[in-house]
This record gives sequence, C-alpha cells and structure tokens, in this order.
Amino acid sequence: MTTIRADVLTIPGVELGPENPLPALRPLAETHTVDERTRAGLPRDMARQVGYEPLRSVLPVRLLDGYGRDRAEVTLNTLVLENDRLRATVLPGLGGRIHSLVHKPSGRELLYRNPVFQPADFALNGAWFSGGIEWNIGATGHTTLSCAPVHAAPVPGPDGSPMLRLWEWERLRDLPFQVDLWLPDGSDFLYVGVRIRNPHEKPAPAYWWSNIAVPEEHRVLVPADEAWHFGYEHTLRRVPAPVSDGADRSYPLHGTYPADYFYEVPDGERRWIAALDGEGHGLVQTSTDLLRGRKLFLWGAGTGGRRWQNWLTEPGTGGYAEIQAGLARTQLEHVKLEAESEFSWLEVYGPLATDPVRSHGTDWAAARAEVAGRLASALPRTAVEEAYEAWLACADTEPGERIHTGSGWGALEVARTGGKLPGTPFDPSTLGAAQEPWLELLRGGTYPVPPGEAPPGPTLVNRAWRDMLETAPADPVTEYHLGVAQWHAGDRAQAVRSWERGLQLAPGAWPLLRCLALADRESGHLERAADRYAESFDALCAERGEGREWTAATVALAREAIDALLAVDRPAAARTVWSRLDPTIRERGRFRLILARLLLAEGDRPAARAVYDAGFEVADLREGAETVGETWSRLTTERLPPAYDFRMRPGEFSPSGD
Repeated sequence: MTTIRADVLTIPGVELGPENPLPALRPLAETHTVDERTRAGLPRDMARQVGYEPLRSVLPVRLLDGYGRDRAEVTLNTLVLENDRLRATVLPGLGGRIHSLVHKPSGRELLYRNPVFQPADFALNGAWFSGGIEWNIGATGHTTLSCAPVHAAPVPGPDGSPMLRLWEWERLRDLPFQVDLWLPDGSDFLYVGVRIRNPHEKPAPAYWWSNIAVPEEHRVLVPADEAWHFGYEHTLRRVPAPVSDGADRSYPLHGTYPADYFYEVPDGERRWIAALDGEGHGLVQTSTDLLRGRKLFLWGAGTGGRRWQNWLTEPGTGGYAEIQAGLARTQLEHVKLEAESEFSWLEVYGPLATDPVRSHGTDWAAARAEVAGRLASALPRTAVEEAYEAWLACADTEPGERIHTGSGWGALEVARTGGKLPGTPFDPSTLGAAQEPWLELLRGGTYPVPPGEAPPGPTLVNRAWRDMLETAPADPVTEYHLGVAQWHAGDRAQAVRSWERGLQLAPGAWPLLRCLALADRESGHLERAADRYAESFDALCAERGEGREWTAATVALAREAIDALLAVDRPAAARTVWSRLDPTIRERGRFRLILARLLLAEGDRPAARAVYDAGFEVADLREGAETVGETWSRLTTERLPPAYDFRMRPGEFSPSGD
C-alpha cells in the first residue's frame, strides 16, 4: 500500500541565516535576458511572451543572503511518499522539492541527489540549492520559494490511495498553486498534478518550470530536432539538435561553458525528456500537453563550470545537469493566465530501461524512437491523459490534517479578498508576526508603530495594500512602507517624497535614509547617494540593538554603503564604515573581497593581492557575477586562479559589477 510518513534527513550543510531586512529596491540582476535585436528575430508568439510582464524586482519578497560555507550536520524535515516500487523523499521546508526518487526493485536513485545542503545565490531572492526536482513558479529564474516552507497535507488520490498535497501563495505574482504527488499501488511512476490559479479580476503573468537534476554523465534525449541555445552572453539562437557547433550536445559534458537548450518539440508530439546512463537506464519525465517546453541545462567541462559544480555540491561526488519542463518554449517567457482561471496539467516521473546501443547511437532519430517506444510500452500516452482527468476530480478535495505549515501570506490575502480556494486552504491559524501589522492595517486602517526593537518588517506592495497605506495616518513607518510600495509600482518621484516626509517626522531614521540613498544612486546622483549612505550607516550604528536581524541589517547596509562610497572615490569614508563592523563580519568571504577592493582604492596593491593569496570564498556569489575575477584583473596580469574562476561565458573580464 502507498504510505506517507514524516521523517528527517541529516546531511552536511549550513543554516540559511536571517532574511535581509533591507527592501530589494534595485532591479533584478537577472542573467536570462536578451536585447531588442535578438527579440525582433524570434517567432512572433515567443517574442510577445518574452516581452510580457518581465519581473523588475523581487518585492515583496526579502532577500536570503545570510548563509555561509562552513558546513556541519544539519537536520531537514522530510515527507516520504512510498509504494512497493518507488520512494519519493520531499523537503517541505525547502519549496517542496523532491530530494530523492528511488526505484526500489533495482535500488537505483533516479535523480541527482545532492549529498550536501549548500545554498548559493541562484534564486530570484538569493538562496537556492542544487539537486532533486524543484517546482519553479513566479518569474524567469529560480523561484523565491526555493528555500521557503510550503503547506503539506494528505488527500485521497484518484485511486483511493493517499496523495501528498503541497501548496503555497506565490507572492511575486500573487498566485496560489498546488502540487499533488501520488503513487498508485504497484506503479513504477510518480504522478504529479499541478495547478496554478488566478483568483483576481485581471490577467496575470504565469511561469512554471519543473527542474530535474540528473547525473551529468547521462545522455539527454527529447523528441526534437532543433533547440534554442541560450548562453550567458545573452544570446538566443536556433541550433540543430543534438549536434551543433561540432559537438553532440545531448551529452552535457560535451559543452565548455554553461548553456541552456530549449527544445522545439513539434506540435502533436508526445511531451517527454529522458536522461540515460551508459547502460540505457535512467529517468523519464512526461506530461500532458499544456506543459509544452523541454530543456537541458549543462554546466559544461570548462573551468568555470567545474568550479560551480564543486561550489554547489561536494567535490568528488559527481556533477549534475538539469532536464526541465515548462509552460513556454523558453524560460525567458511568461504566459498570460486570464482572470479567475487556472492552468493545470499532469507530470509523470519514473525509471526507463532501453537498449543502450540504440539509445546511445549516433542515429538521433533511432535513439529517440527507442526511448519513445519504451515509454509507450511502460506508460501509454492515453494512460497519462486518463490519469490527468481522474486527478482533476480530486483537485478540489479538502486536505486532511496539515503535516507541514508554510507561510501566513496566503491567509492574509484570503483575509483581504474574502475569497475561497477549494483544495488549498490558507487558514487564519497560519498568520504570524510578519502578517500581524498588515492585518491591523486591513481591519483598522492604521499601520501600527513598531516597538523599535527590530528593523522594519517586510513591505506589501500590490495595489490594494498600497491604497491602504495611502489612506492610513502618516507616520515615519507608514511613509517608509508607502514609499517602498510606490517605488515597486514605478512611481519613483512619489516614493522619494514619501520617504522625505517620513524623514521630516523622524530625523535620522536609517531605513528612510537608506531608501533615499538608493534612489539617488539609481538616478545618477552618486555623491548625494554616498553622503546619505554614510549618514544611514551612522544612524543604524546609533540605533541598532542585539540579535540576528540587527546583524543582518548592519551587514547589508555596510555592503551598499561601501560600494556607494568607492563608486565616488571616497576610500577614507568607506574605510570608516569597514572599521565599525564586528571582526567576525569582516572575516566573511564577501567582506574579504570588499577589503581587496578597498585596498585597491587606497592604492595598496600588495595588500589587496595578499587578500587573494590568503584565500576567501564569497558564499553569496551571484550566478553570472564576475566581480571576483574583475578585481583580480585590476591587481595583476597573471591568470585567474581556478579557485576564483566562476566564468559562465567566454572572454576576458569586463566592468559589469556583482
């Protein structure tokens, strides 16, 4: 019989650390973008979706950048869904990711199972980790829920066996979603029903990609003869599949630099993708047709890709590639979800055994046919469609007792709208301290003045909450939150006015000064930005208390202040900020890099070189960032040491920032 049980997983890892208390006002440093010339050459429907509602910030979500790289044993809560053939291990505290999928008769792990929990700066809001199957919803990039809890509860499945329901409220687009996992008795396949709902009165941009980590030695097969190649030079071009530029790209290690291949699966073809080892065994994923896109991401065999593999996993344990399935042809696109409607589909994951001579042969058509035929025998297309229809009848079933609790933000939105979402209850019992002041604003029209024992809480930015802030009594905290919401809406001039009003009511308030400093920098007033950053940091040092939140605020503001001061060639003022940091903070890898930049600005090149020679690791190094290499190139003409080489594209370093 199929069972669901709670368990724990103990592996080497790090703590996530506190959220960054500074609102994420700056534009996204998103690597998956193309220029207008490239967009003009795309098929019309793809070009339209590439330009449809791209995300400009991660508000109202906060950044997660407080983790390190000194690993010790960590214990993660798991939910295990199991029948006599498969065992799926889910991480409900980390986005509902499937950590492991084991085929019990053969003992094979079907996924790349990361042996460590090591966050890195790949999610839209920072912390992300590799391995398993992740559910990406929101916007181009890894979801902000990568390292966030989701709700979980059992639900009767289509065949009466227990189904594991995961659900949450995705805050970038304000869209609730659910992921239902079930294993029919005796089945070799894990069924996954997914639903995204738009409960609002206007359309919303939707985005979904299921990312599946597999060993990079496997061959990736898909029913397509063409793909769209995206490289980190921000180019998107159509290439033949599998051989392009003289190499068979169905083998992830045949590339040099990291790259995406978005496959053109012809209309009418069954949607599937598989990753098979040298013996013809591996994982296959298929779905109903709404999930049209299929993709391969590879790190490649170059120095930068190898460095990232070691960075994200454990050296010596093998690397991974990702096979993916999404709503659109590419991850650069967003799809319109009409008002008061939904997208739903079924995915299926399971083992596949093929003739390795055929599935690894040079005849691409024959290799594809071998996989397609084996899949059809193991799981006919009609069986998937019938399972989808059976699941739809269960999609609204109310879940049983909750076995994991997510955030309270969905409950707050339900309280605001009064709406009901059958099958995914956002109970008032999940409301917590972060939602409490907003609930008071909703019920009483006033945002409460906090006790001053912590930095300001997160800001809600959608139109409804912004309207409530605009009519609430003016005080420094309300003006602060209102300015953040106005900035998010694109009304930057009004945001600045709100922050200035708040500052007049509370001179020296560091959160308002920081917002004004960032606004100055974004508008090109660099000297004034530097002044305000220095003033904001002084005010923070005078006001701060004890605890993790204050430390996180100090770290985040110091980074921004030093960067702003160095941008206008004021190393003495930057050194003053540096000197006021606790020594334990100054020893973090990020601040060792900052020290090298500071020493360079002061003209002490040998001391800056000594920082590199001593070694450091920037735990929250951003995907695609080149600051480590750029700073090195200012120190010396010597080759960049492999430990610092994270290049994701060909060419030398150029001033691009982090």
